[in-house]
Amino acid sequence: MGRLARELPYGVELFHIGPDGSVLFADRDGARELGPREEFLPFIDDGQFAHYLVGDARTSPERPSNATVKIGVVGPRSAFTPHAHGGEHFVLSLGHASCGLWDAPRGRVTEIPLAPGGMIRIPEMMPHSFANRGTKPLNILAANTGFGIDHEDYAITADEAERRATDDVVRSSRRSVGTVARIGTDFGLLAAALRDIERVQRIRGVGALTARERFAAGLRRIASALEGRR
Repeated sequence: MGRLARELPYGVELFHIGPDGSVLFADRDGARELGPREEFLPFIDDGQFAHYLVGDARTSPERPSNATVKIGVVGPRSAFTPHAHGGEHFVLSLGHASCGLWDAPRGRVTEIPLAPGGMIRIPEMMPHSFANRGTKPLNILAANTGFGIDHEDYAITADEAERRATDDVVRSSRRSVGTVARIGTDFGLLAAALRDIERVQRIRGVGALTARERFAAGLRRIASALEGRR
């Protein structure tokens, strides 16, 4: 990366996302590893982080179309608190992950395992969770399309949904915040679905890698080390 940095035109940025969860960054000024304490922001939960590539963390009703693309870092053997977003999201997993989705018509939680390179589209307001099944930090690329996502609607947890369900001011309000029409969203049902995902997480845990996945992960680390020597 250091050698390539000297070749980059000004304004060009280069990223290398390693199988061990590291994120290397290079521009004309040099190369370095991005660290969660400097270049990353807290993301949904303590111990989880994000680095914005497009857009930023600031949003307001005056900036309604805050589409973003970011690198997310999920800690080893951990999961985000189940939540819902005010707009559709695309998530590309660069490691071994698991996505728990609330299937409303079937009334159940569906667990979708993701291998490196797997990408999933999550519709707006669909309750879901995202977990790292591996023992190394998991990098993801997450993109939301904007469409009026307000900051308070970015990640609605069960606690927040329950608060809104019992907030008389919110329940009687006719205005919309972000893509979520408050008067048209049953936050009680949303909270119940999120609690069900939490229950499934407690019972099943994060999930583990299979023997084949562990072997494949080791091969990826070897391949990354060999390619990095060029």
